[in-house]
Amino acid sequence: MSAAPRHLIVWRHGETTYNAAGRWQGQFDAPLSDRGREQAATVAEHLAQQDISRIVASDLTRAADTAKALASVCDAPLTFDERFREVNVGDWAGMTTAEIRARQPEELQKLAAGEDVRRGGTGETMVEVCERTTAAAREVIADLRPGETAVIATHGFAARVLCASLAGIPQSVALKSFQGMGNCHWALLAEQRGSWLLAGWNLRRTPLNTPSSKPEVTSR
Repeated sequence: MSAAPRHLIVWRHGETTYNAAGRWQGQFDAPLSDRGREQAATVAEHLAQQDISRIVASDLTRAADTAKALASVCDAPLTFDERFREVNVGDWAGMTTAEIRARQPEELQKLAAGEDVRRGGTGETMVEVCERTTAAAREVIADLRPGETAVIATHGFAARVLCASLAGIPQSVALKSFQGMGNCHWALLAEQRGSWLLAGWNLRRTPLNTPSSKPEVTSR
């Protein structure tokens, strides 16, 4: 008899003041907005219906506070790992896309074309984000027993890169094919025959641990 599959829920933080203003955040420590705190509390009640074994969060305030909302309504221990931080966007932090385009249009064009440039001159590449988030997630997985579920509270870009990595999806494909993950939405990864199946993406108030179901997919 095969062991019960393990699951990962990769959860994006609630809305921040920077999200509401349309500004790039990266690793700038923007707080949750009032709406973001409400989102975290509401979604936490839903996720708590799952038997969660562990919660690991980015140490940036927006993800940490989102994770704390879940920890407050379930018995799972909460820890923090800076490797789950959002991509560092260097000098672009705090700027709008229009402001970046006015100053560095060539860099945005390269990103739009799929080139993995260093964000904001001094920030990170997608490869670097992939390496650190995947290494951190592998450690979380190593501690999960059969049938257990862990929640990773992280950020939009980091979530996409991590999920593609664990599911064996090329980053170039994920970049073109995954819609942006909405605030306080999540992805569901299910272990299947030694690999990880992306069972749901950009989910909101949908069944958990049911890879065969048809998950609700919502826009940002």
